[in-house]
Amino acid sequence: MHLRQWAGAATLAVALGCSHAEASTPQVVLVQPSGPRVPANLLRISIRFATQVEGPLLPRITLLRTDGRKIQQPFLEQELWSPDGKVLTVLMHPGRVKSGLRAREQMGPILSVGDDVSLALDGHPIKRWSVGPSVETGPVTSTWKVSTVRAESLQPLVVTFDDPIDGRDAGYLAIADAAGYRVAGRGKLTVGEGAWKFTPNVPWRAGAYELVIRGTLEDPAGNRLGSRFETSLYSPSAPAADAVVPFAVVATHAGRRVEPVPFLN
Repeated sequence: MHLRQWAGAATLAVALGCSHAEASTPQVVLVQPSGPRVPANLLRISIRFATQVEGPLLPRITLLRTDGRKIQQPFLEQELWSPDGKVLTVLMHPGRVKSGLRAREQMGPILSVGDDVSLALDGHPIKRWSVGPSVETGPVTSTWKVSTVRAESLQPLVVTFDDPIDGRDAGYLAIADAAGYRVAGRGKLTVGEGAWKFTPNVPWRAGAYELVIRGTLEDPAGNRLGSRFETSLYSPSAPAADAVVPFAVVATHAGRRVEPVPFLN
C-alpha cells in the first residue's frame, strides 16, 4: 500500500473510531423531583430515558448555577440503574448533604436556600429547580388527605401528601380492602410527586379500606416514615415500620348519601 493510501485509511479508521466513542445524548423522558422546587438537603435525583442507556453516564451529568458555573463534585461517584437500564438514580454526595461531616465543612453544602440550579446532560439543561428550605422530618401519614370516591364507579382515588415523596417510591403505596386483600389497579405519582393517583381495575365497592404505606418510603431528602436522614450514630432511627391510613367508600341510594361506620382505633 502506498504511503498516501495508508494515511487515508488510517484517517478514516480514526474518524470511525471517534464516531463510536462520541455517544449521542440519550433522550430524557422524566427527571424527578419533577416539581419546580427542591429542598436544600436534596439527596436523590432520578432520570428516566426513552431507551436503555449503555456506558457510564455520570461524567456527562452536571449541576449548574444560573450563570452557567458548574457546582463542583455534587454527586456520589456511583450509578444506580433500574433493571431495564432506563432509569438512573443519582445520589447527591451524602457527606455534603448531612451536617457535621468533613466534606460539608471543607466544600460547603451543595445547595442553599434561594439558589436556582439546572441539571444538565452533555451540557444541555434537562431540568431546572429553585431551592427551598431543608426538609428535616420524614413523611407524616396522619396529615395525608384521601379523596372521596363513589361506590360502583372507577373514580380515581387521590392521596395528597404533606410533602413530595421520592419519585421511585410509587410502588410503596397500595390499597387493601376490608378483608386485607390488595385492590388491583394502577397507581402513579402526580403534582411533582406530591400526590398519588390510584385507579381501580374494577368498580369500588362500598366498605372499609386502607391505604398501606411501606415503612421504607422516603422523601427526596432521604427522610423515611417516622425517621430522619440527619441521625446520629449514637441515636439511630427505629426500624422501618409500615403505616396504614383507613378510609371508606360510601354507598349512595336515591341521591341520599349513606355515612360510613366510624373507624375504631
